[in-house]
Amino acid sequence: MFLLGMKVMSDGLQKSAGDRLRKTLNFMTGNRFAGVLTGFMVTIIIQSSTATTVMVISLVKTGLLSFTQSIGVIFGANIGTTITAWIVSLVGFSISIDAFALPSIGIGFIFANLKWKYKNLGDFILGFGLLFMGLYYLTYEMRNINELINLDAIAMFNDMGFTAVLIGLGAGLVMSVLVNSSSAAIAIIMTMGFNGIVTYEMAAGMVMGTNIGTTLNAPLVALVGNVAAKRAALSHVLFNFLGIIWAIPLLIYLLRLVNFIIPGEITSTTIPVRLAALHSAYNIINTVLFLPFIDQFARLVCFLLPEKETEGLDEHYKFAYISTARVNSPELNIMRAEKEIRDMAGIVSSMYARFCTFLQELREIDDKEGAAVKLCEELKQKEEYVDEMREILTGFLIECTRAQLNTRSNRRVSQMLRVVGYIEEMSDACYIISMRLENSVQKNRIFSEKEMENLIPYLNLVEEFLDLVNEQLGAGSAIMLTVRSKKLEADINKSRKRLQKLGRKRIEAGKDVRTELFFIDLVRRIEKLGDYCYDISSALGKML
Repeated sequence: MFLLGMKVMSDGLQKSAGDRLRKTLNFMTGNRFAGVLTGFMVTIIIQSSTATTVMVISLVKTGLLSFTQSIGVIFGANIGTTITAWIVSLVGFSISIDAFALPSIGIGFIFANLKWKYKNLGDFILGFGLLFMGLYYLTYEMRNINELINLDAIAMFNDMGFTAVLIGLGAGLVMSVLVNSSSAAIAIIMTMGFNGIVTYEMAAGMVMGTNIGTTLNAPLVALVGNVAAKRAALSHVLFNFLGIIWAIPLLIYLLRLVNFIIPGEITSTTIPVRLAALHSAYNIINTVLFLPFIDQFARLVCFLLPEKETEGLDEHYKFAYISTARVNSPELNIMRAEKEIRDMAGIVSSMYARFCTFLQELREIDDKEGAAVKLCEELKQKEEYVDEMREILTGFLIECTRAQLNTRSNRRVSQMLRVVGYIEEMSDACYIISMRLENSVQKNRIFSEKEMENLIPYLNLVEEFLDLVNEQLGAGSAIMLTVRSKKLEADINKSRKRLQKLGRKRIEAGKDVRTELFFIDLVRRIEKLGDYCYDISSALGKML
C-alpha cells in the first residue's frame, strides 16, 4: 500500500505539474549548479531518485543531454530523494496517521473522479492517503514482529558496535534492492527504529546502505544504451560508492552533526526524524564534495569506460526508450519524442538541400546519369530511415497517451503524431522528385541556365520554410514564427503560379514540351513540400 501510494502520488504530481516539469527539465542545459537543482526538483516531483536517474540515462542515450550535464542532475536526484524521508518522519510518526489517511483517500478519490481542473490534485491526495495508510500498517504490524522473527538475534547485532553499522549497511542495501525504492526502504527502517527493533546506529548504517542499493537500476537500463548512457550509469554508481567509502568511517561525526542539528535526547520517537536528517546531510555533503570536481570526475568515468572506435550510427533506426510501464514519466517521454522529431525533420531538410545542390550543379556534371542514380540511392536510404522513425515514434507516442496525460500534454502528443506523419510524407516527396529528376536526366531533359535562374529563388523559399519548421520544433511555436510561416506559404504559392505560367509560355514559344512539362510538374511537387511545412507549423501552433 505504501508503494502504491508513492506511485499514485507521483502520477498526480507529474500530471498537475506537467508544464513546470518540462521547464525544469529544459533547465538541465545550464551549468553544474543548474543540473543539481534540476535533479533535485524533478526527484521531488516524481518521488524517486531511481526514476530520475533512469530518465537521465534515457536522455543521454538520445543525445538530449550530454554525459557531463547528466552528472549534476544525478547529484541533485540524490538530494531530492531525501524529501520523502522528511515527509514520512515529520508526519508519519508525530501524529495519528489514521486520523487523516482515510479521509485523504476518500477526498482524493472523489476529486480524482470529478471532471474539473483539479482532477490531478485528487490523484496526489489519494496517493498521499494511501502512502500514510501503508505506513500506519507497517508501524502497527512491526509491533508484532516478534511473532515472525527472533528479536534476540537482532539485539545481538545491535550490541556489536561498528560491526552492527556494517551489518546494517548490507541489510539496507538488500532491503532497497528488494523493494526497488530507497524511499520505501528508509520508511521501513524508520519504522523499525521507531519500534525499537534496531538501534539508532544500526538504523543509520541501514540508511547508508540504501544509497548503494538505489544504484542497481541504472546499470541495468544502461546495458542496452550507448557509451554515454553507460557512463551516466557508472557515474551514479561511483558517486554513491565513493560517498559511502568516506561516510562510513566518519559516520560517528555525521551522527554528531545530526545531533547538533536536532538537539535533545535520542528516543524511539526522535529516531525517524534523525534518520531523515542523516540521509539529507550525507547526500548534501557528498554533493558539495564532488561538485567542484565534476570535470575531473567525468574524466575518471571516461577513463574507466572508454569509447569504442567501432561505435557509430546503425543502418536502421533505433530508439532505445524506457517503457512507460517501467518508468512512468510522461512529460519526459514527450520531451524525448520532441527531440527525435527534430532529428527526423533535420534528415528531411538534408534530403531537400542535397536535391537542390544537385539540381543547380547538374549542368556542370560530366556523368549526369551516374550522379542522378547516386542521388536517388542516397535519398532512398534516408527515406527508408525516416519511414522507420515514423513507425517507431508513432508507437512510442501512442504508448505515452496510455500514461493518462493531462489535457495540455495530451493535445501536444496528438499534434506530434500529425507532425511525424507530415515529415514522413515530406521524405517521400523528396525521394519522388529525385526519381523524376533521374528520369529527366536519362532522357536528356536538362533545364537551361535561364530556367535555373528563375527556379533558384523558389527553391530557396522552400528551404527557408524548412529552416523555420526546424526552428519551431526546437524553440516552440512562438506567434512570430507562426506569422512568418503564413507569409512564406503565401510567397511560395505566388512563386509557384508565376513559374508555372512561365513554363506554359515557353511551351507556346516552341520550347521542348516534355522538358517544360517536367519543369511545371517539379514546381508543383516542390510547392507540396511548402504545404507540408505549413501543416507542420499549424500543428505546432495548436500545441500552445
